[in-house]
Amino acid sequence: MHSNMSNLILFDFDGTLADTAPDLATAANKARARRGLAPLPYEVLRPMASQGARGLLKAGLDMNPDDPEYEECRQQFLNDYEQDMTSGTTLFPGVATLLATLGHHGYRWGIVTNKVEYLALPLVRHLGLAGECAVTVGGDTTTNRKPHPAPLLYAARKTGFAPGQCLYIGDDERDIQAGKAAGMKTIIAAYGYCGGGNVDQWHADALAHTPSEVWPAIQRLFAC
Repeated sequence: MHSNMSNLILFDFDGTLADTAPDLATAANKARARRGLAPLPYEVLRPMASQGARGLLKAGLDMNPDDPEYEECRQQFLNDYEQDMTSGTTLFPGVATLLATLGHHGYRWGIVTNKVEYLALPLVRHLGLAGECAVTVGGDTTTNRKPHPAPLLYAARKTGFAPGQCLYIGDDERDIQAGKAAGMKTIIAAYGYCGGGNVDQWHADALAHTPSEVWPAIQRLFAC
């Protein structure tokens, strides 16, 4: 196997490292309550959690970005979420072990999320990830967000890795598109939200049904 310091493992955040859906669903139901609507079941909102405000406002209020009230609703949603974004949020079971294993084998790892920095950075700290995390790239760190490769290329540049030395893991089709466009290997976190998509059609290099399947997949992909 390669000397591992030559590899960087990048993770999406929501639905890949952290199960943030409970708090995002709460914020979506607050948006409904403001309009006198009954709360939606968690199961309806959970699949949209990787798509942030856009996905949750679509699921919760059937609202799209071209709606005249969208920007105001989005801001209110983000405010509600910021007020209460740690109550139900945890690392997925097995993620702490996975990150410890990466560290033990000399891999560096970081986070590339479409969550804006002012929400992402406090959560990364709250979950105890800030110390080991080599880089955190938010949705507003670079001009373009995923599926554009810019945030991933920024993370690689910032940590001194070539894209070919990097691997990106995510649970949304945008993550795999961004990873491929950046010239990185890709793994689907199929235990995440996946937006109801057919993951087989995303053409990633590997698929992990649990966080414990990620490490063997990484070893396989970097062994060649």
